[in-house]
Amino acid sequence: MTIKTYREAIIEAMILEMKRDEKVFVIGEDISGGRGCEDFDGEAAGGPMGLTQGLWDEFGAKRVIDTPISETAIMGAAAGAALSGLRPIAELMFSDFFGVCFDQIYNQAAKFRFMYGDQGATPLVIRTMIGAGIGCGPQHSQSPYSIFANIPGLKVVTPSNPYDAKGLLISSIRDNDPVIFCEHKALLGMDGEVPDESYEVPLGKGRILKEGNDISIVAIGQMVGVAHNCIKSLEQKGISAEIIDPRSLSPFDDEMVYDSVEKTGRLLVLDESNPVCSFGSWITSMVSEEVFSSLKAPTKVLTPPHCPVPAAPNLEAAYLPDIETIISASENLKNYS
Repeated sequence: MTIKTYREAIIEAMILEMKRDEKVFVIGEDISGGRGCEDFDGEAAGGPMGLTQGLWDEFGAKRVIDTPISETAIMGAAAGAALSGLRPIAELMFSDFFGVCFDQIYNQAAKFRFMYGDQGATPLVIRTMIGAGIGCGPQHSQSPYSIFANIPGLKVVTPSNPYDAKGLLISSIRDNDPVIFCEHKALLGMDGEVPDESYEVPLGKGRILKEGNDISIVAIGQMVGVAHNCIKSLEQKGISAEIIDPRSLSPFDDEMVYDSVEKTGRLLVLDESNPVCSFGSWITSMVSEEVFSSLKAPTKVLTPPHCPVPAAPNLEAAYLPDIETIISASENLKNYS
Protein backbone atom coordinates (compact mmCIF):
# COMPACT_ATOMS: atom_id res chain seq x y z
CA MET A 1 0.00 0.00 0.00
CA THR A 2 1.01 3.61 -0.56
CA ILE A 3 1.29 6.30 2.10
CA LYS A 4 -1.31 8.98 1.38
CA THR A 5 -2.72 11.91 3.29
CA TYR A 6 -6.37 12.21 4.28
CA ARG A 7 -6.70 14.92 1.61
CA GLU A 8 -5.09 12.76 -1.09
CA ALA A 9 -7.31 9.80 -0.18
CA ILE A 10 -10.44 11.92 -0.69
CA ILE A 11 -9.25 13.24 -4.06
CA GLU A 12 -8.30 9.74 -5.20
CA ALA A 13 -11.71 8.36 -4.26
CA MET A 14 -13.44 11.00 -6.38
CA ILE A 15 -11.13 10.43 -9.35
CA LEU A 16 -11.64 6.66 -9.28
CA GLU A 17 -15.43 6.98 -9.07
CA MET A 18 -15.59 9.64 -11.79
CA LYS A 19 -13.58 7.36 -14.07
CA ARG A 20 -15.76 4.37 -13.20
CA ASP A 21 -19.13 6.07 -13.64
CA GLU A 22 -19.73 8.99 -16.01
CA LYS A 23 -22.83 9.93 -14.01
CA VAL A 24 -20.62 11.11 -11.12
CA PHE A 25 -19.82 14.82 -11.15
CA VAL A 26 -18.63 17.45 -8.66
CA ILE A 27 -20.34 20.78 -8.00
CA GLY A 28 -19.45 23.58 -5.61
CA GLU A 29 -17.79 26.93 -4.95
CA ASP A 30 -14.21 27.42 -6.17
CA ILE A 31 -13.69 23.71 -6.79
CA SER A 32 -11.87 24.36 -10.09
CA GLY A 33 -9.59 26.84 -8.37
CA GLY A 34 -9.53 29.21 -11.33
CA ARG A 35 -9.21 26.68 -14.14
CA GLY A 36 -11.37 27.50 -17.13
CA CYS A 37 -11.21 31.24 -16.46
CA GLU A 38 -9.91 33.51 -19.19
CA ASP A 39 -6.15 34.23 -18.99
CA PHE A 40 -5.71 31.80 -16.05
CA ASP A 41 -2.24 30.28 -16.31
CA GLY A 42 -1.68 28.65 -12.94
CA GLU A 43 -2.31 25.40 -11.17
CA ALA A 44 -5.86 24.88 -9.93
CA ALA A 45 -5.94 25.26 -6.16
CA GLY A 46 -8.96 23.03 -5.72
CA GLY A 47 -10.74 25.09 -3.11
CA PRO A 48 -9.42 26.59 0.14
CA MET A 49 -8.08 23.24 1.36
CA GLY A 50 -7.08 21.73 -2.01
CA LEU A 51 -9.68 18.96 -1.80
CA THR A 52 -10.60 19.03 -5.50
CA GLN A 53 -7.13 19.70 -6.87
CA GLY A 54 -6.57 18.17 -10.29
CA LEU A 55 -10.19 17.24 -10.96
CA TRP A 56 -10.84 20.00 -13.50
CA ASP A 57 -7.74 19.06 -15.54
CA GLU A 58 -8.85 15.42 -15.53
CA PHE A 59 -12.57 15.80 -16.24
CA GLY A 60 -13.19 19.35 -17.47
CA ALA A 61 -15.88 21.92 -16.82
CA LYS A 62 -18.85 19.66 -17.59
CA ARG A 63 -18.11 17.37 -14.65
CA VAL A 64 -16.35 19.80 -12.30
CA ILE A 65 -18.86 22.62 -12.04
CA ASP A 66 -17.83 25.84 -10.35
CA THR A 67 -20.83 27.74 -9.01
CA PRO A 68 -21.63 31.21 -7.70
CA ILE A 69 -21.48 31.70 -3.93
CA SER A 70 -24.90 30.20 -3.28
CA GLU A 71 -25.18 27.09 -1.13
CA THR A 72 -28.91 27.05 -1.83
CA ALA A 73 -28.30 26.79 -5.58
CA ILE A 74 -25.60 24.13 -5.14
CA MET A 75 -27.72 21.82 -3.00
CA GLY A 76 -30.90 22.42 -4.97
CA ALA A 77 -29.17 21.62 -8.26
CA ALA A 78 -27.45 18.58 -6.78
CA ALA A 79 -30.65 17.19 -5.23
CA GLY A 80 -32.49 17.58 -8.54
CA ALA A 81 -29.64 15.97 -10.47
CA ALA A 82 -29.61 13.01 -8.08
CA LEU A 83 -33.37 12.57 -8.40
CA SER A 84 -32.99 12.49 -12.20
CA GLY A 85 -30.42 9.67 -12.11
CA LEU A 86 -27.03 11.40 -11.84
CA ARG A 87 -24.62 10.99 -8.91
CA PRO A 88 -23.51 14.43 -7.77
CA ILE A 89 -20.81 15.16 -5.21
CA ALA A 90 -21.83 18.56 -3.85
CA GLU A 91 -19.29 20.46 -1.81
CA LEU A 92 -20.59 22.49 1.13
CA MET A 93 -17.30 24.26 1.77
CA PHE A 94 -17.77 24.50 5.55
CA SER A 95 -20.47 22.65 7.47
CA ASP A 96 -21.14 25.90 9.33
CA PHE A 97 -22.93 27.14 6.19
CA PHE A 98 -25.60 24.43 6.27
CA GLY A 99 -28.22 26.87 7.53
CA VAL A 100 -28.23 28.62 4.16
CA CYS A 101 -29.31 25.49 2.26
CA PHE A 102 -30.85 23.22 4.88
CA ASP A 103 -34.29 23.15 3.30
CA GLN A 104 -32.83 21.58 0.15
CA ILE A 105 -31.09 18.94 2.28
CA TYR A 106 -33.47 17.93 5.07
CA ASN A 107 -36.82 18.88 3.59
CA GLN A 108 -36.15 17.76 0.03
CA ALA A 109 -33.26 15.34 -0.62
CA ALA A 110 -33.71 13.43 2.65
CA LYS A 111 -37.41 12.83 1.92
CA PHE A 112 -37.46 11.96 -1.78
CA ARG A 113 -37.19 8.19 -1.25
CA PHE A 114 -39.92 8.24 1.40
CA MET A 115 -42.24 10.38 -0.71
CA TYR A 116 -41.71 8.65 -4.05
CA GLY A 117 -40.78 5.07 -3.12
CA ASP A 118 -38.04 3.39 -5.12
CA GLN A 119 -38.54 6.02 -7.83
CA GLY A 120 -37.04 8.54 -5.42
CA ALA A 121 -33.51 7.19 -5.04
CA THR A 122 -31.26 10.18 -4.33
CA PRO A 123 -27.57 9.22 -4.78
CA LEU A 124 -26.21 12.53 -3.49
CA VAL A 125 -22.98 13.01 -1.53
CA ILE A 126 -22.52 16.28 0.34
CA ARG A 127 -18.85 16.70 1.22
CA THR A 128 -18.30 19.24 3.98
CA MET A 129 -15.60 20.26 6.45
CA ILE A 130 -16.11 20.07 10.20
CA GLY A 131 -14.11 20.66 13.32
CA ALA A 132 -12.02 22.91 15.51
CA GLY A 133 -8.30 22.97 16.15
CA ILE A 134 -6.69 24.90 13.29
CA GLY A 135 -7.70 28.49 14.04
CA CYS A 136 -10.62 29.01 11.67
CA GLY A 137 -12.75 30.93 14.18
CA PRO A 138 -16.29 30.42 15.48
CA GLN A 139 -18.05 30.56 12.08
CA HIS A 140 -15.83 27.98 10.35
CA SER A 141 -14.97 25.45 13.08
CA GLN A 142 -18.20 23.81 14.18
CA SER A 143 -19.17 20.12 14.10
CA PRO A 144 -22.95 19.98 13.53
CA TYR A 145 -23.03 16.27 12.66
CA SER A 146 -25.50 15.58 15.48
CA ILE A 147 -27.98 17.87 13.70
CA PHE A 148 -27.47 16.00 10.42
CA ALA A 149 -27.85 12.60 12.12
CA ASN A 150 -31.17 13.75 13.59
CA ILE A 151 -32.72 13.87 10.10
CA PRO A 152 -34.40 10.65 8.85
CA GLY A 153 -33.28 9.84 5.33
CA LEU A 154 -29.77 11.31 5.66
CA LYS A 155 -26.69 9.18 6.15
CA VAL A 156 -23.79 10.77 8.05
CA VAL A 157 -20.14 9.73 7.81
CA THR A 158 -17.17 10.90 9.94
CA PRO A 159 -13.89 9.28 8.77
CA SER A 160 -10.98 9.55 11.20
CA ASN A 161 -8.08 8.42 8.97
CA PRO A 162 -6.99 8.30 5.30
CA TYR A 163 -7.89 4.63 4.73
CA ASP A 164 -11.45 5.11 5.94
CA ALA A 165 -11.77 8.45 4.15
CA LYS A 166 -11.19 6.83 0.77
CA GLY A 167 -13.25 3.69 1.38
CA LEU A 168 -16.17 5.49 3.01
CA LEU A 169 -16.30 8.12 0.27
CA ILE A 170 -16.42 5.45 -2.43
CA SER A 171 -19.23 3.68 -0.55
CA SER A 172 -21.05 7.00 -0.14
CA ILE A 173 -20.85 7.81 -3.85
CA ARG A 174 -22.23 4.37 -4.74
CA ASP A 175 -25.05 4.57 -2.16
CA ASN A 176 -28.55 5.42 -3.38
CA ASP A 177 -29.39 7.69 -0.43
CA PRO A 178 -28.09 11.18 0.40
CA VAL A 179 -24.90 11.07 2.48
CA ILE A 180 -23.30 13.93 4.37
CA PHE A 181 -19.58 13.19 4.33
CA CYS A 182 -17.86 15.11 7.15
CA GLU A 183 -14.15 15.81 6.59
CA HIS A 184 -12.30 17.09 9.65
CA LYS A 185 -10.03 20.02 8.79
CA ALA A 186 -7.45 19.07 11.42
CA LEU A 187 -7.01 15.63 9.80
CA LEU A 188 -6.40 16.72 6.19
CA GLY A 189 -2.61 16.38 6.49
CA MET A 190 -2.75 13.08 8.40
CA ASP A 191 -1.10 10.26 6.46
CA GLY A 192 -1.41 6.49 6.47
CA GLU A 193 -1.42 3.39 4.30
CA VAL A 194 -4.07 3.54 1.59
CA PRO A 195 -4.47 1.02 -1.29
CA ASP A 196 -4.13 2.48 -4.78
CA GLU A 197 -7.08 0.49 -6.07
CA SER A 198 -10.75 1.10 -5.40
CA TYR A 199 -12.32 -0.41 -2.26
CA GLU A 200 -15.35 0.18 -0.07
CA VAL A 201 -15.67 0.63 3.68
CA PRO A 202 -19.33 -0.20 4.48
CA LEU A 203 -21.56 2.50 5.91
CA GLY A 204 -22.90 1.69 9.36
CA LYS A 205 -20.06 -0.60 10.39
CA GLY A 206 -17.77 0.59 13.18
CA ARG A 207 -14.19 -0.45 13.90
CA ILE A 208 -12.48 -1.51 17.11
CA LEU A 209 -9.05 0.13 17.12
CA LYS A 210 -7.92 -1.57 20.30
CA GLU A 211 -9.53 -4.22 22.44
CA GLY A 212 -9.76 -3.75 26.20
CA ASN A 213 -11.53 -4.98 29.32
CA ASP A 214 -12.02 -2.05 31.70
CA ILE A 215 -13.70 0.75 29.74
CA SER A 216 -15.26 1.28 26.31
CA ILE A 217 -14.24 4.58 24.69
CA VAL A 218 -16.32 5.61 21.67
CA ALA A 219 -14.56 8.43 19.81
CA ILE A 220 -15.84 10.42 16.83
CA GLY A 221 -13.76 12.00 14.06
CA GLN A 222 -10.73 13.88 15.37
CA MET A 223 -11.34 12.45 18.83
CA VAL A 224 -10.31 8.98 17.61
CA GLY A 225 -6.68 10.07 17.37
CA VAL A 226 -6.85 11.78 20.75
CA ALA A 227 -8.22 8.59 22.31
CA HIS A 228 -5.46 6.55 20.67
CA ASN A 229 -2.86 8.88 22.18
CA CYS A 230 -4.21 8.05 25.65
CA ILE A 231 -3.56 4.31 25.44
CA LYS A 232 -0.08 4.20 27.03
CA SER A 233 -1.00 6.57 29.85
CA LEU A 234 -4.13 4.57 30.61
CA GLU A 235 -2.17 1.31 30.61
CA GLN A 236 0.34 2.82 33.05
CA LYS A 237 -2.59 3.49 35.37
CA GLY A 238 -3.82 -0.08 35.01
CA ILE A 239 -6.76 0.76 32.74
CA SER A 240 -7.41 -1.45 29.73
CA ALA A 241 -9.42 0.64 27.27
CA GLU A 242 -11.37 -0.63 24.28
CA ILE A 243 -11.46 2.12 21.63
CA ILE A 244 -14.28 2.20 19.07
CA ASP A 245 -14.46 4.37 15.96
CA PRO A 246 -18.09 4.29 14.71
CA ARG A 247 -16.99 5.73 11.32
CA SER A 248 -20.59 6.54 10.38
CA LEU A 249 -23.17 8.08 12.70
CA SER A 250 -26.24 7.28 10.63
CA PRO A 251 -26.54 4.36 10.24
CA PHE A 252 -24.80 3.69 13.56
CA ASP A 253 -23.21 0.42 14.68
CA ASP A 254 -25.02 0.21 18.01
CA GLU A 255 -24.46 -3.54 18.40
CA MET A 256 -20.68 -3.04 18.42
CA VAL A 257 -21.05 -0.55 21.28
CA TYR A 258 -23.47 -2.76 23.22
CA ASP A 259 -21.16 -5.78 22.92
CA SER A 260 -18.22 -3.72 24.13
CA VAL A 261 -20.07 -2.27 27.13
CA GLU A 262 -21.35 -5.72 28.09
CA LYS A 263 -17.69 -6.75 28.31
CA THR A 264 -16.22 -3.67 30.06
CA GLY A 265 -19.17 -2.34 32.06
CA ARG A 266 -18.11 1.29 31.49
CA LEU A 267 -18.66 3.80 28.68
CA LEU A 268 -16.91 7.05 27.83
CA VAL A 269 -17.86 8.95 24.64
CA LEU A 270 -15.58 11.57 23.08
CA ASP A 271 -17.68 13.90 20.96
CA GLU A 272 -16.87 17.23 19.27
CA SER A 273 -20.50 18.27 18.85
CA ASN A 274 -22.13 20.76 21.22
CA PRO A 275 -23.03 19.25 24.62
CA VAL A 276 -26.77 20.01 24.55
CA CYS A 277 -28.40 17.22 22.51
CA SER A 278 -24.95 15.97 21.52
CA PHE A 279 -24.45 12.79 19.54
CA GLY A 280 -22.62 11.33 22.52
CA SER A 281 -25.63 11.84 24.77
CA TRP A 282 -27.71 9.80 22.33
CA ILE A 283 -25.16 6.97 22.45
CA THR A 284 -25.19 6.92 26.24
CA SER A 285 -29.00 6.99 26.35
CA MET A 286 -29.15 3.93 24.05
CA VAL A 287 -26.62 2.07 26.18
CA SER A 288 -28.53 2.93 29.36
CA GLU A 289 -31.73 1.56 27.81
CA GLU A 290 -30.35 -1.57 26.17
CA VAL A 291 -27.49 -2.84 28.38
CA PHE A 292 -28.13 -1.10 31.69
CA SER A 293 -27.59 -4.27 33.71
CA SER A 294 -24.02 -4.50 32.39
CA LEU A 295 -22.99 -1.03 33.59
CA LYS A 296 -20.63 -0.82 36.56
CA ALA A 297 -20.54 3.00 36.51
CA PRO A 298 -22.58 5.89 35.08
CA THR A 299 -21.96 6.61 31.41
CA LYS A 300 -19.89 9.70 30.62
CA VAL A 301 -19.71 12.07 27.61
CA LEU A 302 -16.85 14.51 27.03
CA THR A 303 -17.66 17.38 24.68
CA PRO A 304 -16.53 20.98 24.26
CA PRO A 305 -18.29 23.54 26.49
CA HIS A 306 -21.61 24.99 25.36
CA CYS A 307 -20.13 28.04 23.64
CA PRO A 308 -18.96 29.07 20.17
CA VAL A 309 -15.53 27.82 19.09
CA PRO A 310 -13.01 30.43 20.31
CA ALA A 311 -10.83 32.31 17.82
CA ALA A 312 -7.93 32.82 20.25
CA PRO A 313 -5.45 29.91 19.88
CA ASN A 314 -5.06 29.32 23.63
CA LEU A 315 -8.82 29.26 24.17
CA GLU A 316 -9.38 26.99 21.16
CA ALA A 317 -6.81 24.57 22.58
CA ALA A 318 -8.76 24.50 25.84
CA TYR A 319 -12.08 24.09 24.02
CA LEU A 320 -11.62 20.48 22.87
CA PRO A 321 -11.42 17.44 25.19
CA ASP A 322 -7.73 16.67 25.74
CA ILE A 323 -5.64 13.74 26.93
CA GLU A 324 -5.60 14.83 30.57
CA THR A 325 -9.39 15.17 30.68
CA ILE A 326 -9.89 11.77 29.05
CA ILE A 327 -7.49 10.04 31.44
CA SER A 328 -9.15 11.67 34.45
CA ALA A 329 -12.63 10.66 33.28
CA SER A 330 -11.43 7.11 32.62
CA GLU A 331 -9.92 6.85 36.11
CA ASN A 332 -13.16 8.08 37.68
CA LEU A 333 -15.16 5.47 35.80
CA LYS A 334 -12.71 2.69 36.64
CA ASN A 335 -12.72 3.58 40.34
CA TYR A 336 -16.45 4.24 40.63
CA SER A 337 -18.14 2.41 43.47
